Amino acid sequence: MTKYILRRILLALPTVLIVMFMTFMMLRIVPGSLVDTMMADRPYATAEDRAKLEQQLGLDEPIPKQFAKYVWNVAHGDLGVSPWTTTPVTDELGRRLPVTAEFGVMAILIGLCVSLPVGIISAIRQDTISDYVARSFSILALSVPYFFSATIIIVFGPKWGWTPPLIYKGWSDGPVSHLYYFLAPATLLGLALAGGVMRLTRTMMLEVLRQDYIRTAWAKGLRERSVIYRHAMKNALIPVITIVGLQVGTAVSGTIILETIFNMPGVGRFFVGAILQRDYPSVQGVVLVLASVIVVVNLIVDLSYAWLDPRIRYS
Repeated sequence: MTKYILRRILLALPTVLIVMFMTFMMLRIVPGSLVDTMMADRPYATAEDRAKLEQQLGLDEPIPKQFAKYVWNVAHGDLGVSPWTTTPVTDELGRRLPVTAEFGVMAILIGLCVSLPVGIISAIRQDTISDYVARSFSILALSVPYFFSATIIIVFGPKWGWTPPLIYKGWSDGPVSHLYYFLAPATLLGLALAGGVMRLTRTMMLEVLRQDYIRTAWAKGLRERSVIYRHAMKNALIPVITIVGLQVGTAVSGTIILETIFNMPGVGRFFVGAILQRDYPSVQGVVLVLASVIVVVNLIVDLSYAWLDPRIRYS
């Protein structure tokens, strides 16, 4: 197991390095640079002022040298300094990452709490009213974009007599107020994630319930709960866990959009503002951190297979 984990970590390093390189190059290839954006506020600046600004930002050096410096600094824990706020990117992420992490975890938990029970019930009650309702719900969750639902709530909420809180409430404001602040966006994102997981859970449960060992368990007179939860569910959840791991990327993109709509002080809203300002260090830092989170989550998903199925070994 230890050798497998070390090997996966070593294989993840090139992936993260490629993400760093692609982000670094895309920011410099797209029209409109950081210098252009900053010089727009200085209509009377001269060419000398522009050259001085490029030198201050280190953008007058060749691209390969800039990237080498960037990788060296990242290796030493330095993600750079925002040229707009002169604040280290690590400090900004340290303040905002807990908000995004809590939002994302709540959304995934809500999605799992909805999709797993509904998918299992839909499978064991196949072709009944419960099954039809569950399948209709999954299609609705997959069809309606979460950002559309969020926009409807923000626009028409006052007419309906309820709007979600748009001012951040920390733990110091009370646990109830804090969790209530995340309730609406986390529910919208969680339901969007639940649709695909529910359909896959139903499909895998139906496949497992037709296996010979399940028929044997029924023939032995075991109770339905024992057959479903002790014998069928673990084997059915292996592909489901894989999809959940892949949905972390979807959850990350969802937090970026919903944080902007619901005015949340998280990494997503910070990321959108950094893109508009061509804030190279901030954009690079956010992408690096989010890519690292996705890599770590996928490693945890791979390791969970051995717990779900004892036949799986990583030797």
